[in-house]
Amino acid sequence: MSEESDSPRTSPSAASLSENELPPPPPEPPGYVCSLTEELVTKAREELQEKPEWRLRDVQALRDMVRKECPNLSTSLDDAFLLRFLRARKFDYDRALQLLVNYHSCRRSWPEVFNNLKPSAVKDVLASGFLTVLPHTDPRGCHILCIRPDRWIPSNYPITENIRAIYLTLEKLIQSEETQVNGIVILADYKGVSLSKASHFGPFIAKKVIGILQDGFPIRIKAVHVVNEPRIFKGIFAIIKPFLKEKIANRFFLHGSDLNSLHTNLPRSILPKEYGGTAGELDTTAWNAVLLASEEDFVREFCQPVPGCDSILGQALPPEGLSSDAQCDDSLRAVKSQLYSCY
Repeated sequence: MSEESDSPRTSPSAASLSENELPPPPPEPPGYVCSLTEELVTKAREELQEKPEWRLRDVQALRDMVRKECPNLSTSLDDAFLLRFLRARKFDYDRALQLLVNYHSCRRSWPEVFNNLKPSAVKDVLASGFLTVLPHTDPRGCHILCIRPDRWIPSNYPITENIRAIYLTLEKLIQSEETQVNGIVILADYKGVSLSKASHFGPFIAKKVIGILQDGFPIRIKAVHVVNEPRIFKGIFAIIKPFLKEKIANRFFLHGSDLNSLHTNLPRSILPKEYGGTAGELDTTAWNAVLLASEEDFVREFCQPVPGCDSILGQALPPEGLSSDAQCDDSLRAVKSQLYSCY
């Protein structure tokens, strides 16, 4: 065959252009580029054992562990994605791998929450004002997730829809390296929560939610501030507490209607006026817009068929401190009396 016949074929459009006019090749996917400030790099080093000079080596080590120990696990292996799990477990490879496996196990074990999970599917929750992220961070740089259960009307949709909206919010927040290092704060306003509404949050739901937050999601919860809690909250907390690790339980702060107590932790300058702050009225539309603008990202992540990997996910250890479903049934019977006595 002649040298000319071996030459690659070109399309007419390309052939009609001079060499200098040919379109540039598509760019290669960018590698990881750290977006942390020097201050946060230092904080990550001190609090998370993250060494910038070893960062990519650590990511590669976790990637190699996934390929060797969980070859059938359908997961992203991107640098930025794996870094979330390393940071959440202070660069302990084994614990980071377990967290990654738990992350996928939780998503597969609760289809009511994770099937077709995208912002447009929870528009009713977003429109209700059930949750938002405040525009200002706290003094430590933590974003503040504000949850208002009184905005939920159980006859409109099940409690799992609220959980779906919370999970989408956490997924969006954790994309930020700043959040991966600083963590988040939860502000829960229980004003007007009735016995009938509290009864929807039983031990089964509590076990699932706490299991995800403690052992199945790469986020650091630095504090949970509860305000305007009625007497019924004692019963709600009785449901939650058995599933909480001591470290997390110690980060719950119950302020009642004493906003001055809240302000010792969250300054008035970052809070809306509903909570005695000076940052204007509480606005949920801005965060709703952020989530809805991420629709395509969530469709790619949560709305695609997942290859079977039960053999790998079966290796996921049950989250620490979580009891069996039978124990949950017993706990439910024990807690019902507490709910009624607190009401």
